[in-house]
Amino acid sequence: MSKIVLLGVLGVLCAGVVGVGWRVVDRLGEEPLPGFSRDPARRVAVPVEVAPVELGPIERRRVFNGTLEASHRMTIAPKIAGRVRDLAADLADTVEHGQVVVELDSEEYAQALAEAEAELAVAEASLAESKAQREIAKLEYERILELIDRGVATDFELETARVELSVRQAIEQGADAGVKRAEAAVEGARIRLGYTVIRATWEDSDGTRVVSRRLVSDGVSVSAISGLLELIELDPIEAVITVSEQDYAQLEEGQLVRLRTDAFGKRVWEGQVSRVSPVFRVGSRQADVEVLVDNAEGLLKPGMFARIEAVLDRRESALVVPAAAVVRRNGLDVVFVLSDDTNTVRMVEVEIGIESDERVEIISDELGERVVTLGQQLLDDGVEVSVTSGAEDADGGAG
Repeated sequence: MSKIVLLGVLGVLCAGVVGVGWRVVDRLGEEPLPGFSRDPARRVAVPVEVAPVELGPIERRRVFNGTLEASHRMTIAPKIAGRVRDLAADLADTVEHGQVVVELDSEEYAQALAEAEAELAVAEASLAESKAQREIAKLEYERILELIDRGVATDFELETARVELSVRQAIEQGADAGVKRAEAAVEGARIRLGYTVIRATWEDSDGTRVVSRRLVSDGVSVSAISGLLELIELDPIEAVITVSEQDYAQLEEGQLVRLRTDAFGKRVWEGQVSRVSPVFRVGSRQADVEVLVDNAEGLLKPGMFARIEAVLDRRESALVVPAAAVVRRNGLDVVFVLSDDTNTVRMVEVEIGIESDERVEIISDELGERVVTLGQQLLDDGVEVSVTSGAEDADGGAG
């Protein structure tokens, strides 16, 4: 009994659906959808908006996110151990090439220099004495030679004089070496004393550096090569970005770019690509690209977030239409071109070139003067259209 009731209910529902369907069909027969009536006499023109096809330049721009870094970074460190007597430069100070930035206590090294100079004086006196002794031995040897010629002196006396001269010459050579060693000690002590005055130097003497970190304070004892100050170069400043394989081939050294930061709103800095990494990271399949930006005012700081805009491709003369004009039909990119009489449209398959903002390059041998930008969902090849007044105004403005 329940099955009979259920079948009855289903029959009633089916009848209702069929009735509604016939009502829809009947309604469509009275008021056809725009452009889709089988009867040309009953067909209604589809309202559309159009835009002109332009011939001109177009660029493919990409914006990369990156971080600003100092173009050069160095740490000031002493070559000797000592106590910091004076910090001549502090955080955020500008430093020039050769400027004194730190002084260490020099008393111990000055005393070492004085001792070395005293040792040198002793060595020089010893050398002078050995020279005098060698000269006396030489005169004695020459006197014995004269006596030998007259037959007064013996060969034993001559040999004794010759040996004595050789000994004095060796002593003189040792004293001379002692003087050189003392001179080297003096020079070493003088250099170590000079190391107590620490200067900021770098290979390129042009430009300035800025103290980014102070690592010690006055009165602190430091060891050799321990960091005292960290200096950075801010002009130019460097931006590091990462690019994918798709964009990598369009970037090269010397290429001009534009840089913006959140800190300075719409202000733009000009820069250029300085280095392109020859390798990609395995995990991300991206490569590092370094950009140098002039920063004469010093407004850009390391650590800031930056957006770098680069032109990756450009066409000087291209067919350009609004991006809204391109639609997908059956897996293909097409545009609807307005006919010369402005009453119908034809569907044209196109190839997309450069895409820039809301404009795209169309690679096609056959394209009209105006394309549909609104209403394509109701269009097909040869469908009648009516151009709305807003679109005509836009077209007239472009003309």
